[in-house]
Amino acid sequence: MNGLLESVTKNVSAVLEFAAVILVLFIVAWALEKAAQKKAGVIEPILNTRKVAMIGMFSALAAILMLFEIPLFFAPGFYKLDFSELPILIGTFAFGPAAGVLMEFVKLLLKLLIKGTSTAFVGELANFAVGCSFILPASALYAFRKSKKSAILACVLGTAVMTVFGTAFNAVYLLPAFAKMYGMPLDAILEMGAKVNPLVEPGSIVSFVAACVAPLNLIKGTAVSVITLLVYKPLSPIIKNGRKG
Repeated sequence: MNGLLESVTKNVSAVLEFAAVILVLFIVAWALEKAAQKKAGVIEPILNTRKVAMIGMFSALAAILMLFEIPLFFAPGFYKLDFSELPILIGTFAFGPAAGVLMEFVKLLLKLLIKGTSTAFVGELANFAVGCSFILPASALYAFRKSKKSAILACVLGTAVMTVFGTAFNAVYLLPAFAKMYGMPLDAILEMGAKVNPLVEPGSIVSFVAACVAPLNLIKGTAVSVITLLVYKPLSPIIKNGRKG
């Protein structure tokens, strides 16, 4: 805990930037959920006691899954696959976009309390933004029309948005930020990709993210989506206390 507080003190600007992103995405999620409720003629609070409890449970499951990372043969060792978005997508389908954004935040908060940060919160910001790029479009589409077909389309949309956003985000923000943080040339990071993936051209950040980052997000989104589509319907009545949908 002391280590986390020290990290916050040393990286106030990064923490404020992180907080601003969280607030903006939560407002967007809240607005989308309110619009879906209005369309469906539903009048209920976005958050209630049961939802808050379930947000805590699903966030804890996600934080645990985040600790189990799988290295990938086509990307440098600092890119790993985890399935922390699986309980979050299931919980977001059940409780809406706003709950999903809160789950992403609580997941990272739990991770920070357990392991702290080794990236001055840059990695955590990236994880939150990319995770939300997956669950927000998917849950918003599903919130407006709850059916098996829309769930499939929602998962396809979420995977596509995460793949595109995550790839662009790495190229524009994350890789340059890591290079600056660790005091190393960006070309040195790109060379790591070229050594493990022949599709990466030396010095080309575009080929790096296209060959290393895009497949990672595509695999993750597809795997999480398939598992969610298989288990959500049987679990839904239990998660939602007997209510369907």
